[in-house]
Amino acid sequence: MRSDTLRVYKTVHTWTGIVAGLLLFIAFYAGAITMFKDSLSAWTTPPAVVATPSVPLDRADVLIARTLDAHPAARKLFTLSLVDGDRVRMSWQPSAGQRWDAWLDDQGQLHTAQSRPSDAARFIDLLHMTAGVPGGYDVGVGVMGVVSLLYGLALVAGVIVLLPTLVKDLFALRIGKNLKRMWLDAHNAVGILSLPFHLVMALSVVAFGLSDYIFDVQDRVIYAGALKPMMVAQNPYFAKAPATPRADSAPPPTMLPPARLLAKVRERAPQFEPTALRYRRAGQDGATVFVAGDDARYLARDGGFALMDPVSGKFLNAQFLPGDGEDEGSNWSASTSAFYALHFGSYGGAPVRWGYFVLGLAGAFLFYSGNLLWIESRRKALHRDGVPVTQRRSTYVMASLTVGVALGCICGISLTLVAGKLLAGRVGDLHAWHVGIYYATFVAAIVWAMVRGAARGSVELLALATLSSAAIPVTSLVGALLPASGLWFSTDPGALGVDVGAALGALCFAWMWRKTCRRIEAGRVDSVWSVRKGSDARIDDVDERVDEVVETQQGR
Repeated sequence: MRSDTLRVYKTVHTWTGIVAGLLLFIAFYAGAITMFKDSLSAWTTPPAVVATPSVPLDRADVLIARTLDAHPAARKLFTLSLVDGDRVRMSWQPSAGQRWDAWLDDQGQLHTAQSRPSDAARFIDLLHMTAGVPGGYDVGVGVMGVVSLLYGLALVAGVIVLLPTLVKDLFALRIGKNLKRMWLDAHNAVGILSLPFHLVMALSVVAFGLSDYIFDVQDRVIYAGALKPMMVAQNPYFAKAPATPRADSAPPPTMLPPARLLAKVRERAPQFEPTALRYRRAGQDGATVFVAGDDARYLARDGGFALMDPVSGKFLNAQFLPGDGEDEGSNWSASTSAFYALHFGSYGGAPVRWGYFVLGLAGAFLFYSGNLLWIESRRKALHRDGVPVTQRRSTYVMASLTVGVALGCICGISLTLVAGKLLAGRVGDLHAWHVGIYYATFVAAIVWAMVRGAARGSVELLALATLSSAAIPVTSLVGALLPASGLWFSTDPGALGVDVGAALGALCFAWMWRKTCRRIEAGRVDSVWSVRKGSDARIDDVDERVDEVVETQQGR
């Protein structure tokens, strides 16, 4: 391949990566953590909330009826969670950070309890989907769809740049005194070997974020407004549940008992294991019930689900019910469901979740290191051109922004998790605290890095990342030793895993902090990653020439 063509692809790869890298770091880091969002919820949930009594499944219809009579607001959306096989718990959230639970005692009396559990796991998942872009969920997901287009372009361009030396250098990990060459070899190998994972992430996020815009453009430009009627005609499941108007004086329609609905689901998909029923507009026109669950034999979106009419028991949408073959187009639905499952990692159990966790962290590191390498390359480019090596202000700003965004995200997530346990039961709107703590930490980290510079800021923010990560297991330890403090120690395996994982993360950040301290003291004075000053410091020209040769061979 001609060298000028490679330079074009290298430029495309560099600038698309620079533009998208910071938002992708947040998305990948938060996404890696949300692979264990159930464990995060268990860690941040007080024992009193976990201990809410359950009700036998055959009495769930009585529980629903009495709860809706006493709390009409629950009709909007409530959940029946299946526990211990044949028992359920009923809950609903009238607003973010507020939860109600309902149950029946042995005499059939209704009891309800209000709590304000932490929704830190849901908030981190929202960061994963939107990268924290302001403007609401729809805006954030749309922005990430565009970012993922750039991300996919960067992937393709990067592979093309590496093609000339791909076969020779893919598994060539040259270990020796030249650490830069060794890490470059490792970077290329990891990037190529994880390419399928990154392609799935890029394509699926484009589908998530831009599908509505793509359909709207197709509808107006190609189909002249006839696309939606055509889709409904070809597949009635695209239509909304029919709503039959009734007189205000007419009694609400009687819903089937949950046991009957579950029996219909198991009859249609015998191997499907329901885990929850989510009712919308219960007892009102157009009511639906979303039956969530899982079937280990299939790749399925969100584990698999079905949408039903709670009054008639009719399936309104069974396209994503694993193993179901009664619908037209079920093969297409199974294919798309499997594609989405590859994004969420909702298959294969713990091994897949851990694999996605590692790949997510590795992806975040690639975006972070890519920005740092580009920033450092500005110095070498100036040196090669024979110009005095004076870093441009834009380079300093980009370096500080990279440090502030990445470490601000890490610190913000850790601190908002800690707040979930420290503030439980002590504040009225814990959700607002989660949002405020994350964004305050995130913005403060960026400002700090801008003021202090990338070198000093990276050291100080890494120290904060170490302390904030260590605070997670420390709060659990305090809860175990001092229960009177209001903290708690959970013996749930998932919650224990959060403590262990955070402790290991703190050790990793401490190691990075120590290495960075040495780096800023020993680095070349013309680098943005050095705090040393002086015009008499020498640049190691031999290392510069070696780096140039390696980069030329790798197409960088």
